[in-house]
Formats: sequence, structure tokens, C-alpha cells
Amino acid sequence: MEFFERFMIPHPSFLIYVAMVSIVLVSIALVAVVTYFKLWGYLWREWITTVDHKKIGIMYLLVALLMLFRGGVDAVMLRLQLAVPDNTFLDAQHYNEVFTTHGVVMILFMAMPFITFFFNYLVPLQIGARDVAFPRLNNLSFWLFFMGAMLFNLSFVVGGSPDAGWTSYFPLADNEFSTSVGTNYYMIAIQIAGLGTLITGINFITTIMKMRAPGMTLFKMPMFTWSALIANLIVVFAFPVLTVALAMGAMDRLFDTQFFAIGNGGMDMLWANLFWVWGHPEVYILILPAFGIFSEVISTFARRNLYGYNSMVWSMIIISVFAFTVWTHHFFTMGQGAFTNSIFSITTMAIAIPTGVKIFNWLFTLYKGKIEFTTPMLYAVHFIPLFTLGGVTGVMLAMSAADYQYHNTMFLVAHFHNVIIPGVVYAMLAGLTFYWPKMFGFMLNEKIGKATVWVMSTGFVLAFIPMYITGLDGQARRMYTYSESTGFSALNMVSFVGAGIMTVSFIMLVWNIWYSFKNSPRNIGSDPWNARGLEWATHTPVPNYNFAITPDISESTSEAFWDMKKKGTKIFKGNIEKIHMPNNSGVPFIMSCGFFLGGFSLIFSMWIPAVIGLIVILGGMVHRSFEKDHGYYIPAEEVKATENQYEKRGAK
Repeated sequence: MEFFERFMIPHPSFLIYVAMVSIVLVSIALVAVVTYFKLWGYLWREWITTVDHKKIGIMYLLVALLMLFRGGVDAVMLRLQLAVPDNTFLDAQHYNEVFTTHGVVMILFMAMPFITFFFNYLVPLQIGARDVAFPRLNNLSFWLFFMGAMLFNLSFVVGGSPDAGWTSYFPLADNEFSTSVGTNYYMIAIQIAGLGTLITGINFITTIMKMRAPGMTLFKMPMFTWSALIANLIVVFAFPVLTVALAMGAMDRLFDTQFFAIGNGGMDMLWANLFWVWGHPEVYILILPAFGIFSEVISTFARRNLYGYNSMVWSMIIISVFAFTVWTHHFFTMGQGAFTNSIFSITTMAIAIPTGVKIFNWLFTLYKGKIEFTTPMLYAVHFIPLFTLGGVTGVMLAMSAADYQYHNTMFLVAHFHNVIIPGVVYAMLAGLTFYWPKMFGFMLNEKIGKATVWVMSTGFVLAFIPMYITGLDGQARRMYTYSESTGFSALNMVSFVGAGIMTVSFIMLVWNIWYSFKNSPRNIGSDPWNARGLEWATHTPVPNYNFAITPDISESTSEAFWDMKKKGTKIFKGNIEKIHMPNNSGVPFIMSCGFFLGGFSLIFSMWIPAVIGLIVILGGMVHRSFEKDHGYYIPAEEVKATENQYEKRGAK
């Protein structure tokens, strides 16, 4: 019995029991379906072991959508709890668990895989490459991220969820105040997923710097590729800090090392500094690729080249530098002194300048453009005013004296969501709609898509604008209830209604995918949007080798495909030859299973299975060190036959 008590939920409730039953039933159903249709071999050959950047990207997308659902359920629960005064839907402990997991899931396990999906799917196509620089590492990156995400979500039903906030501040996160293993899940699951993200950063920097098509100089790269390069440079500088912080936090939890203890030489503020040295650049890791997506969408549907290409690039570079100079604005209320507050107040305001440059670039691109209001363009047009509002409130928070009023209130919650939802979620959905036909060969329904945008924006405004008001009136964040006498109830009910409307919009998105899958025509060609980038110059769906002939854009601009269509510039020169491709491998998946086993065992201080997990990981590394795998060649005749098949069905 003692063995089973180790894995018990310390604070069970009816909702958790419902979740347990649901997870078990869904898992049994998935295994039954895969077994019934004999899909195990197909999944292993085509997906689990794949090194194709496009398939890996789609797997990131599936995880992102799954986590969007999980984090969305948490959000609705939070708003329901605060909809009326003195609500008992969630008690204090469960509220802490829900807002902790909501933040982690949405930032690290929804937004991060969404942007990594675009990195994987688009970057090689935009630079004219066959794949990424390290295809097998790319597979390992995904499975490390996936195992970290699944390990974190397992906490909900085995051992208990983390409850110290998504920032997991010490001393609240130490063993004295967080007595369950929930914070162990936080430290170790995020560590595993973060290793996958760090490997991704190294991989895509190498890919972009070394594998661009002939003639593609840095200042001929598409804007999304620029945003991917800069975001991954931030990843490589920021994520090692998180890696070290999580390792120290895990040792405090497991071995009582007291790096972040209040006494015995520890420093609780050391955790806060390390966390935000990573945490604030993380915001720009998310937002810069979103800016890249909006740049592609706006230039396509304004039917104009992007205004101020060079200024867009340099503004992103400046943002990436400034991103590491603002972390201390999170400590304005923590007594660090007027001088330090003044320095970081100035740097925080300064970072708004290059961001504002981008807003004007997009507006000038729209100016005198022949604007076509497609669904992706509608997301972009809604993004500009909503994101600007979030940016302006960010400047308000940058004033250190005023921040004493705003900091621990719902005003800050409203600001953060006002930046991330229009800035990241809208971009991801715009990009998903825009590139859906390139991925799957059919378009999402435009009527349903446009209605989804309007419903989502309506819900967003109702959900978050009231929080600015209640925050200014003194409603504290992280508080699970409030009394009727505060006067917050009416606006909190409006916020709950808004969250419900946003939920409807996501249901509409799912319905759109299903409806379009059943009814949309498949004869859409390879360029249904009359787009501009090199990624549209190949077939739909994209063959595994991407391009039969490597593009040469020596005579083109950053919009090579547009130049080919409008100016007759030739970008495919030479003859079809044999193509070298990498082999699939199951070793990364097996190694990731070792990480999962080792991580789960460390969470519960089970040392023997932890060592077994380590042996699996080291075994995979040794195997790769001695493996002789030089890939394979697709014969020229096979490539020609594939190209002829595409041309016969009018895909190009």
C-alpha cells in the first residue's frame, strides 16, 4: 500500500477524478483504434521515426492544438471561479494548481510548439533546402519536447500538480511550502522539454546560416526566416539559463542543496533573477516569429512588397538585444532601489521603439495596397489595434513608480494576455490558415474562418478589457475569491462571458477543419493565395525532397516566387539529378523514452529506474557514435516520375 500512496493525488476532487477517468478512457480508445486499423507499423515508419522536417512540424502542431485545449479548459475554470463572489467551484489549493498549470501549458507547451511547427515546416522551404541541418537531432528535439509535455500533464492525475505559480518562486516552491511532488514535475518536465527546444535552436541557426539556396544572401531571406533566426539565437542564449535554474531547483527539491533557501547562504531572489533572465526573452522568442508570420500574410494580401524590409530586420535585431536588458522590471515592487528601477524602466520603455517601428511598417504596407480580406488577413488586421493596446499598457507598467499600483493586480494579467493572444495566438492561427493548403492540399472554409475571427475578437475584448478596470480598482491577481463588497462581480462576470465566447471561437476552428476536410475541393493548385515566398514555388502537398531542383535566387529579391510569376525570373536552373536524403531512425524516440522514465523516477526519488533511464539515454548516444548511416539517394528517374505525377494532376 505504501508504494501506491507514493503516487496518490494529495488534494483530490471530483474534477480530478473525472479527468482521471477521461484520460483512461481516451487512452484505451486510442490504443483500440490504432490496433483495430493495424496502424502501429504505419505510425512507427512514417511518423515516430521520421526525420522529414514537414512531418515533424505537423507533430508539433498536433501537440500545440492539444495543449491549447488543455490550457483553454484551465482558463475557463479560472474565469468561472471568479465569475461570482465567494465562489466554491475551486478551493484555494485547486485554484493555485489550475493557474500554475495554465501558465506553463500555454507558454511552454502550446505557444512554443506552435512556433516550432512553423520553424520546421517553413524555414527549409523558404530558404530552398531539402531538410534541416541535423535531421535526426530534429526528431530527438520533438520527442524530448513531447515527453516533457506529457510528463508535466501526468502530474494532474499522478502525484499532484505544481501549485507555486507558473514562475514557481522560491521559497514557495521549496519542500517546506510545496510538500507534494508537483513542483518536482515542474522542475524536471520543463527541463526535458527545454533541452529539446535548445537543440532546436542550434539546429535552425545552423540550417539558416549554412543551407540557404544559392544567391540567397542574409538580406534576401524572407521575413519569417529572419524572425526564426533571431528567435533561435535568443533560444541559444536564454535557455541555458533556464536549464541551470531548473537543475538547481530540482537539486533543492531532491537533495536539499538550498541554493534558493532563505537561510544557510541560499538566495530566493537568485531564482527570480535566473527565471526572468530567461523568462522575458522567452516573450520575444514567441512574439518575433509571430511578427514574421504577420509580415508574410500582410504583404501577400495587401498585394505589395513589405514596406521597409531593412528596418524590419534591424528592429528585430534590436529587440533581441534589448530583450536581455529588461528582466528586472519584474522586481520593481521588490525593494531593489530607485536607481536600479530607473535603469530598467528606461530599457523597458526603449524596447517599445523598435516594436512600434514594425507596427508602422505593416501600416505602410497596407497603405494604398489592394487589400484582400481573407481569413489570415483578418487575423492580421485585428492584431494591429489589439496588440498596440497591449504594448501601450506595457509602457504604463514600465514606469516603476506607477508599477507599484499595477503590478500585483489583474491589470498586469490583462496586459500580458493583451500582448500574447493577439500577438502570438492570432499569428499562429493566421499562419495555420494561410499554410493549411500547402500542408494538406485543401483550404479551410473562408466563411467559417472569418466568423471565427470576429467571434474570437469579441470574446477577447469582453474577457480582458474588464480586467484592466478591476485591476486599477485593486483586484489582486492570484486570488481565488473576493467578496461582494469589492464591487468586482459585474466585470468579472463579463470576463467569464468573454472567455465563453472565445471557447466558442475555438470550437468553430475545430468545426472548420472538419467541415473543410469533408467538403473543400482538392484541385487548388500549389499557389491558391497568389503568394510571394519561395515556399509556394513547390508542389502541394510538398514532396519529401521539397524541390526537384535546388532554387537559385541570384537574380531575385526576398520574394523569389513573386519575381518568377511577375518578372519571369528563372529560379529553377539545371537538370533533375539524384537527391540525397537522410534515413529515418527510431533511436531518438527510444532515447526520449529513457528521458521520460528517468524524469518520472527522479520526481518520485526512485533511483534504480532513474539509473535505467540514464542507461537508455547513454546507450542511444553510444549507438549513434558508432553507427554508419550515410542516408540514401532518390534516383533522378524516380524524381522525374514524381514530378510528372504532380504535373498530371495539375498541382503546379
